[in-house]
Amino acid sequence: MGAKEAEEVCCPVSDATRCRVETLVSVDDRGQMVLPKDFRERAGIKAGDKLALVSWESGGKICCVLLMRAEELGALVKERLGPLLKGLV
Repeated sequence: MGAKEAEEVCCPVSDATRCRVETLVSVDDRGQMVLPKDFRERAGIKAGDKLALVSWESGGKICCVLLMRAEELGALVKERLGPLLKGLV
């Protein structure tokens, strides 16, 4: 993968300095949560957009949950697994 393609990934794992707590959300009885409007607008999230729910597990319990755009997850997987898969084909 070229340098230009690698730069297109929005949130490289090594760039933790850009992570911050944006807001707190509540989960209702049905397991649903609402992302505040101002955050959705800043993030460009619209109705119908797909977000991937990513979790980290430690000691058999989920300790961290992350939402990311599905297309960003796809780009990250392609970046990491693409070279490996090319060798198999």
